[in-house]
Amino acid sequence: MAPGPKDKRPTPRTPRVRATTAAGVGLPRPNRRMAARRAKVQAGRAATAGRLTGRRAMALLVVLSLGLSAVILRLTQVQAVSAAQYEKLGANQRIRKITLAAERGAIFDRNGVDLALSVNQQTVWANPKVVTDPAGYAAKLAPVLGVDQKTLADRLGQKQHAFVYLARKVDDTTAEAVKKLALPGVDFVPESKRFYPSGTLAAPLLGNVGIDNDGLGGLEVQYDKKLAGKPGELVVEQDPDGRRIPQGYSHLEPAVRGSDLILSIDQSLQYELERALMDAVGAATAKGGLAIVEDTRTGSILAMANITGDGAGAARPSGQNEHNRAVTDVYEPGSTNKVITMSGAIEDGVVTPETRLTVPDKLPMANAVFEDHEPHPPINWSVTDILVNSSNVGTIMVGQKLGKVRLDHYLRAFGFGQKTNVGFPGEPAGLLLDPDHWYVTSMGTVPIGNGLAVSALQMLQVYVTVANGGMYKPPKLVEATIDADGVRRPVEAAPPHRVVSAETAGKLSTMLTQVVQSGTGTNGAVPGYLAAGKTGTARKPLEGARGYSGNYVASFVGFVPAQDPRLAAVIVLDEPTPIYGGQVSAPVFARIMQYALRLERIPPPATAPPAAAGGPTHALDESTANDDPNVPAPATTSTTAPAAAKAPSKSSPSPPKSTSKATTTTTTSKSSGSKA
Repeated sequence: MAPGPKDKRPTPRTPRVRATTAAGVGLPRPNRRMAARRAKVQAGRAATAGRLTGRRAMALLVVLSLGLSAVILRLTQVQAVSAAQYEKLGANQRIRKITLAAERGAIFDRNGVDLALSVNQQTVWANPKVVTDPAGYAAKLAPVLGVDQKTLADRLGQKQHAFVYLARKVDDTTAEAVKKLALPGVDFVPESKRFYPSGTLAAPLLGNVGIDNDGLGGLEVQYDKKLAGKPGELVVEQDPDGRRIPQGYSHLEPAVRGSDLILSIDQSLQYELERALMDAVGAATAKGGLAIVEDTRTGSILAMANITGDGAGAARPSGQNEHNRAVTDVYEPGSTNKVITMSGAIEDGVVTPETRLTVPDKLPMANAVFEDHEPHPPINWSVTDILVNSSNVGTIMVGQKLGKVRLDHYLRAFGFGQKTNVGFPGEPAGLLLDPDHWYVTSMGTVPIGNGLAVSALQMLQVYVTVANGGMYKPPKLVEATIDADGVRRPVEAAPPHRVVSAETAGKLSTMLTQVVQSGTGTNGAVPGYLAAGKTGTARKPLEGARGYSGNYVASFVGFVPAQDPRLAAVIVLDEPTPIYGGQVSAPVFARIMQYALRLERIPPPATAPPAAAGGPTHALDESTANDDPNVPAPATTSTTAPAAAKAPSKSSPSPPKSTSKATTTTTTSKSSGSKA
């Protein structure tokens, strides 16, 4: 069927296709515009991407440059600026410093005899980092070393350490036994150990040292810096396990040996003094005793003994850990102090040795009564008689003439209330009240040696001063030191000073010879020599309270030969039976002086001095007791007389001398009883 006009449709055109280009050429016009815009966008994006990529590259470059700069700066700091610091830090991880102890100096007596010396011994140590079986090692070592097995196992198990001690300073036998075990990681290091060849001889004087050879007491601690020397140092390079690296870095700084001490002590005399004193302490069932022998010309201490007793007859030399009581302990001296009262009164001219006083047996003072122990009617005595008979009342009367201010002056001039500075740790100044603080009874107690306290060394210096013609010569224990180079350096004592005139000292010396010839000190006589000295028997103060106990300290102090003094000694016994210094202490003086005179080769003087004027009528007692064994122990003479009290002591210039004059007529003296 032929199509009709309604069925006739236009034939569609086929568009012409043109070749396209990047610019959209060949596309239809609308499409060309869209393609152009798209190309423009893409070009913009490409441009933007290009710009971003450049910025990122630039930022990255900056970051890298900064990082590189930081690295370069750090390397510069590490390798240049702080190179030494970091080198040290690195070296410290490999370097070990080992302190080398110096050999401690020796202590010799004045003749070069060893009193203390150091000897090398083996110390056993281990490196726990090398020990593979701590428990097994401990089981083998414990019975050999005598150390607890668990303790050893704990030490051997300390893996963080490369060095632990197992046993310090073992003997040679023990060291050999450990070596035979052949335990890897267990080794030895030499260490010095202190030895005292004479055992307990002069032990409290010498003192002792600790495990590391540091001074703990006595001269060992007083001169520790000189004796100890200067430690050395060994520097070695080691691996992380603590083993020394062969051919590694090493450096040795040798230790410098300590100086030796040359003491004034004579070993032979020291031994004899300790033996004599120990016999006396045992025989008197005393609690203890102490004694000192001194060269009066030089002040050198030749012997210093301390004996400990049990009060029942047993006695032994005091040990290293006990006090050197001859220097460190104080006591009330009693009648040995009367020589100071007499010295001051004679020096000031208020009496002479021949001045005569009427001396009763009792003297009231304030609320106390002072007595001579043996009752007697008033006696016409010279001052020499008063000292020879050790009259308390007579001495107090002389003290009253001198006055408390001048008496205090002479007590201090003779060294009371101050240290002797002998060079020993723990030396006290003693107890001495200033006159402004005296009690109402002090004018009765102080002249006779009560109400004050001194050391035995301080008391001895009083008699050494008299023996030296009135010159106080400070004591010394160390004569010299010898340094590591062998150079001997003398130890100089303080210069001497005058206390009383040579004339006064000569008069006192003569009076003291009378005490030994015919007074309370006859047991202190030395055959073939003229000795001078004084006995003392003093009550012991109550501990922690005023007043006195029923116990006594007995003493004797003197020097010989009296015409030309060379040696002086003090002997003190604590709570002896009998209680009298003339009976228990004076014989020790006589015994030790006989030995010392022979040892020093001091011949007897060709002539003896004339007897003192006004010899004694009879010998009474000490400050509180009679040397006559038939006389009962004395009763307390005062209910208020104080024991040595602790109070501040004031130093002041020497006061003017008393205006009282010496008299040779019979007089009596009454106490004023005034308060201080």
